[in-house]
Amino acid sequence: MHDKLLKKYYFINSFDTNTINKQDRRTTFIYRDYKTSKLDTNKILKLKTFLKKRGNKFLLANNFKMALKFKLDGVYLPSFNKKFDHLNYSTYSNFIILGSAHNLKEIKIKETQGVQSIFISSLFKKNNNFLGINKFKLISSYSKKNIIALGGISKKNIKELRLLNISGFAGISFFEQ
Repeated sequence: MHDKLLKKYYFINSFDTNTINKQDRRTTFIYRDYKTSKLDTNKILKLKTFLKKRGNKFLLANNFKMALKFKLDGVYLPSFNKKFDHLNYSTYSNFIILGSAHNLKEIKIKETQGVQSIFISSLFKKNNNFLGINKFKLISSYSKKNIIALGGISKKNIKELRLLNISGFAGISFFEQ
């Protein structure tokens, strides 16, 4: 699959119009700010308005209720979120639920949480969850969900994504290059 056809997911924690404006309309923005426990609802609403005008989708990380309340495009459930209470809420059509996983156990949790796509990490970034191409392929083969590659993707290694059966890729630094 050519990287131009892949869906792109950009994790942001601020409202930086310069960086946002460098992205195309196919980029989905996921707001996550784990440095603060209280969400800046004003910032989220401004981002929603700005991104909607640009034609981008906008998801909120780890806050299902607020994503619904503000009628965002969806929610992103990080790997550490192992809760199922969001299954009690009714959503509107086209509401996107995405989640991330680092191993088979977490993949099964995300599937049970009802996500449409699973971000699997870390593909290239050498951290505690580093997988590399071969382990990534093996782990992702255990799910029938759409798989999104995450972790250390750069302009130098993006062509290697063609080796994987993925529907998209995600990151932070890739979009800021």
